[in-house]
Amino acid sequence: MEPKQILAKYWGYDAFRPLQEEIIDSVLQGHDTLALLPTGGGKSLCFQVPALAREGICIVVSPLIALMKDQVANLVKRNIKAVAIFSGLSASEIDVAIDNCIYGNVKFLYLSPERLTTDIIRLRIPKMKVNLLAIDEAHCISQWGYDFRPPYLKIAEIRELLPDTPVMALTATATREVMTDICNRLEFKKEKVFIKSFERKNLTYAVLKEENKLERLLKICSKLAGTGIVYVRNRRKTKEIAQYLQNNRIKADFYHAGLDPATRDKKQLNWTRETCRVIVSTNAFGMGIDKPNVRFVVHMDLPDSPEAYFQEAGRAGRDEKKAYAVLLYNNSDIIDLDKFFENSYPPLDFIKKVYNALGNYYQIATGSGKDKRYNFVLTDFCSHYNLERITTFNALKILEKEGYILLSEAMANPSKLLVMLNKEELYRFMVGNPSYDSLLKTILRSYTGLFTEFTRIDEKEIASRFNTGEEEVVNKLKKLHQLRVLHYEPQNAKPRVTFVSGRQDASGISLSPENYSERKSFAGQRVRAMKHYVTAENKCRSSILLEYFGEKDTERCGKCDICLERNKLDLSKLEFDQVVELIKPVLTKKEMSIKALVDSLKTNIPEKRIIKVIQWLIDNNKIRLNPEDETLKWPEA
Repeated sequence: MEPKQILAKYWGYDAFRPLQEEIIDSVLQGHDTLALLPTGGGKSLCFQVPALAREGICIVVSPLIALMKDQVANLVKRNIKAVAIFSGLSASEIDVAIDNCIYGNVKFLYLSPERLTTDIIRLRIPKMKVNLLAIDEAHCISQWGYDFRPPYLKIAEIRELLPDTPVMALTATATREVMTDICNRLEFKKEKVFIKSFERKNLTYAVLKEENKLERLLKICSKLAGTGIVYVRNRRKTKEIAQYLQNNRIKADFYHAGLDPATRDKKQLNWTRETCRVIVSTNAFGMGIDKPNVRFVVHMDLPDSPEAYFQEAGRAGRDEKKAYAVLLYNNSDIIDLDKFFENSYPPLDFIKKVYNALGNYYQIATGSGKDKRYNFVLTDFCSHYNLERITTFNALKILEKEGYILLSEAMANPSKLLVMLNKEELYRFMVGNPSYDSLLKTILRSYTGLFTEFTRIDEKEIASRFNTGEEEVVNKLKKLHQLRVLHYEPQNAKPRVTFVSGRQDASGISLSPENYSERKSFAGQRVRAMKHYVTAENKCRSSILLEYFGEKDTERCGKCDICLERNKLDLSKLEFDQVVELIKPVLTKKEMSIKALVDSLKTNIPEKRIIKVIQWLIDNNKIRLNPEDETLKWPEA
């Protein structure tokens, strides 16, 4: 089937978005391809369509469990067979999923980068007919990227197992250095890079310095129609701000990763269906959510990088209609951002202390514990060893990035079943063991697919249908598991930690000083860039973002908060910038009156226009006017 026929059949579209068709053609021609498309640019179709156009299976590497689940669910909804393997699954579930990829009709296998390089995957990938290796969130492979993850560095090793399979890398946020690094790290045979401009012409950016953020947020929600997202840094504030909006007659709700999956799904569905108008969330909300008509995104706290901000703000106006991205800040936010940055990179001695405490916590002997998983509650761990929670969490994340441990998301894994016997063997067992007959019949009537893949079950629901207590059902399922009639995976609502290698002596824990210091340096650069975006006083917000991502000679948008003030001057960007470039070096050296300043400038720009710029700079606190002697002073002087 041709790409356009596939697009129409499975997605109901009659045309591709800009660049999608060129990217798909590149993949179908067998080229290694990097696609850089902003949030909402349709990245997924760029690998899903060519994979469907060819015989075989597409392996998709993604670091986000929630995103993998969403994409698999969306494909299955379109009658496209897809499975995902990630750290929360048992060995039996993984084994069944891989078998279905080798012998079944699965078209997409989603893997976390950690799972891609395990022995079980490496040994069995050659048995699959892989038509494409797609790397989502490809910026994670670069140490210059804002979300660098060391397991991504091992992806290139898989190419040895798939020498004739093209690789496709996709990301929404990458600087020029990161793009080059992606191609090198994935060992592209020849660079084929497709870049869609980061410019969002329908999106209006605004940065507002506010002491009373809640009041300003209420005005935004009241003034702008349609649905919106409000981003905050911590979970407590999601509930508080949602309650504030509700008290002021705005239909709002809160969302964060600490809620159980059923609650999160319900809240997301209510917002998608617009029963709820505004969702207040941590950055856990938004990834993989396909809602094109979001009219505004408001940030109540400063993101720690332009990449993160661009991706989150970019969830507004994906239908290409007018939308707004508003960032509210005050001086304390700048201080908090610097503090957050420092806490994100605890010293090596502290990281070693946390690793050693973790081994002691589970009583693991040195050299043992490899691939063992343990239930893990951060607050209990920190309380036990009197550790500061946020710094400890960041130490654990660094240990994870260095490949010492794996941390699962704090999510409830529903109970699952797989029947181990074939239908004839199961029938004989039921005849010979009548005490289990009714229960097994109830389960078989309630669920499908039990003989081929792990199926989610609800013990409480089974107990109701079986007319007995939930505890009895659980006990019988455990007994059937022991008898190897079925494989029963009980629900586990706690997050887990896995020791990737056997426990090491803490003195042997090492972070490459170069890598650690470089990563911290790059993170510091991103923090400074974010602060520059917020505090810029005379440069278009859109231009600042575009230039950060490598787009030079950009035109000002004409509608952000900076541009709207500038528009009142009736001056071109060139004229305004020329006057500022003339004024700044003069006032940096000494204070002068307006007349003296104008007289000192050597330019053909009319005096009236120069005075307009000076007056605008004074009115907007860009330069200071001393009321006593009426002299001007540049703030940096």
